[in-house]
Amino acid sequence: MMATRQIKETIHAQGYEISIYTEDFKNEYISLTDIARYKSDEPFIVINNWMRGKDTIQFIGLWEQLHNENFKPIEFDRFKKEAGYNAFTLSPQKWIEATGAIGIISKSGRYGGTFAHTDIAFEFASWVSPEFKLYLIKDYKRLKNEENSRLSLNWDLSRTLSKLNYRIHTDAIKENIIPKSITKEQAAIIYAHEADVLNVALFGITAKQWREQNRTLKGNIRDQATIEQLLVLANLESLNAAFIKMGLPQHERLLKLNQTAISQLTSLLKNNTIKQIKQIK
Repeated sequence: MMATRQIKETIHAQGYEISIYTEDFKNEYISLTDIARYKSDEPFIVINNWMRGKDTIQFIGLWEQLHNENFKPIEFDRFKKEAGYNAFTLSPQKWIEATGAIGIISKSGRYGGTFAHTDIAFEFASWVSPEFKLYLIKDYKRLKNEENSRLSLNWDLSRTLSKLNYRIHTDAIKENIIPKSITKEQAAIIYAHEADVLNVALFGITAKQWREQNRTLKGNIRDQATIEQLLVLANLESLNAAFIKMGLPQHERLLKLNQTAISQLTSLLKNNTIKQIKQIK
């Protein structure tokens, strides 16, 4: 079962509200309890009846085999043999406890109920009502499109901030490192070397090394950066500009920048605010 769960969003289908939970903001679990209310005021009976079916057991068992390395195949085989008989009964709790399943979770409390990974939840919705499933998928797609749009905007804002700080960085290089008498080509080499100081400090690799290892990807190393990396990069550019003006040698700046990058990335990856930005409520 998932360690911690946070309600992420609510989608709607034919007047019903369907809750979504997530732990890592990637794998989403949709409320089977909410879906089942479309069919009955006693949703636990609907879910248990669905889980009695042989096709259901085969489907959720195969899902676990594909996604859960700790899934218990012996218990799964036993349920598969018994499924379909009149005397066979199965609840989400029994399935989870016996097989170590992760595709279905059962939760008590304020936001309690039975939840399932989207793959399984849509299968359940189809069993409840094909029409209801289509409305459910339609609103889920609407949610995903909105999230992708807003996430792209947040990424663009971070990229813009990084570009603005890059100007501060290059000005510091121009004023404090580049000799007045060299050519534009020689100056470009110095700028590239200093940019790689940041790349190595943050990504652990130079721009050239990244291109050689990622020939199929579009753009450059910074175009492929995460929001967290772009935020840290913006800070490193300002910090390196200050170090340059202080006259610190490059190797010393690299060590300080790397330490800062590690510290800030660790902090950001633990920060719920960044998670909420990605969550796009």
